[in-house]
Amino acid sequence: MATPRAKDAGLGLVAPGPIDGIRVGVGGWTYSPWRETFFPEGLVQRRELEYASRRLSAIEINGTYYSAQKPDTYARWRDETPDTFVFTAKAPMRIVQAKVLANTLGQAEAFIGGIATMGAKLGAISWQFERKLDREDFARFVDGLPASVDGRPVRHALEVRDAESVDATLVDLARKKNAALVFTDSTEWPSFADVTADFVYARLMRARSKIVTGYTQPELAAWAERARTWAKGGDPEDLPRLTGASKPATQRDVFVFFINADKERNPAAATTLIELLGTR
Repeated sequence: MATPRAKDAGLGLVAPGPIDGIRVGVGGWTYSPWRETFFPEGLVQRRELEYASRRLSAIEINGTYYSAQKPDTYARWRDETPDTFVFTAKAPMRIVQAKVLANTLGQAEAFIGGIATMGAKLGAISWQFERKLDREDFARFVDGLPASVDGRPVRHALEVRDAESVDATLVDLARKKNAALVFTDSTEWPSFADVTADFVYARLMRARSKIVTGYTQPELAAWAERARTWAKGGDPEDLPRLTGASKPATQRDVFVFFINADKERNPAAATTLIELLGTR
C-alpha cells in the first residue's frame, strides 16, 4: 500500500512521499533551465527547494561533493521540506579522491556528523570513487564508515567507476557493511545491479532532451517495474549482475535518481515515474 500523501498548505501541493518504499528524485534543485521546464513561472529562487520537495520524494545533494555546509544550513533545508521527504548527499571530493582513503575516516565522521543535523530526513550518503582502488585501503575505509550517528542509522551507497575495481570481491565487501552498490544505466561506467544492502540506490543517466519526459514512456514503465521488484525484495531479471541472485528480502527501500545527461529533462522523468508508481 502506498504511503499516504501529506498535504502542504504553503504551495497548495501534495507531497508524494515514498510509494511502497520507493523514492524518486533528481540531483540538486538549483538549475536555471528548470525555471522553464519544472518550476512555476514567477517562483522566487529561495522557494525552489520548497517546491521541488513537494513534487519529488527525494533529492540527492550534489553540492556537498565540492564543499560541506554548516549544520545550520542542513537544518534549514530539513525544515523547508515535508515530513515525508528525504535527502541523500554526495560525500566530499576531498575524501573520495584522497590517495589513502583510510586516512580520511576522521574527515568522513566529521562530514556525517554535520549533515546528521537532518535527522530522519537524511536518507543515505553517496560515495563516488573515480580512480582504481587499493583493495586493502578501500576495505579499511568502508569498514570504518560510521554505521550510526547519535543512535540513528546511517546508510552508505558506494559508486565505484573504475571497471577493474568492480568485481565479486567488491560485492562481498559491500554486503558485509550493508552498503548499497550504486546502480547506473550509464554506458560509460560499470553498471551492475547486485543488491548488497537493505536498500537500493539507482542513478539513471540517459535522459534525452528531445523527449519531454527524458525517457520514453515504455522506458519509464520498465523502471517502475524494476523499482517495484527491488522494493519487494527481488532482483530485476533484465539487469546485469556480477554474482548470483541476492538474498531474498521481504521489503527494501529504493532510491531512484535521474542524474546528469540532458539535465533539463530530469524533473519530468522523475515526476512521470512517480505517477507510474502511483497508478498500481
